[in-house]
Amino acid sequence: MKASKIAYKPVGLTLGALSGLLASAAFKQAWKMIGDEDDAPKPTDEDRAWTEILVAAALQGAIFALVRAAVDRAGAAATRRLTGTWPS
Repeated sequence: MKASKIAYKPVGLTLGALSGLLASAAFKQAWKMIGDEDDAPKPTDEDRAWTEILVAAALQGAIFALVRAAVDRAGAAATRRLTGTWPS
């Protein structure tokens, strides 16, 4: 295993945690804009319609994937700038 890949592991883990926090905050704000309530529905909330629950889940997944990809890509690009190698 390359030294750059080993060195990037803790950075990748930290970025993963950061992206989860950012995605959670972004989803909360997005749901406030499109939902009737501040909190997104839970899948087991019997007072919510299937459509609302599935839309919330799809939106949350899309936001999480987008934020994760952006943070991971930015971290890899920063690593290349610092070390000269891409952490594959």
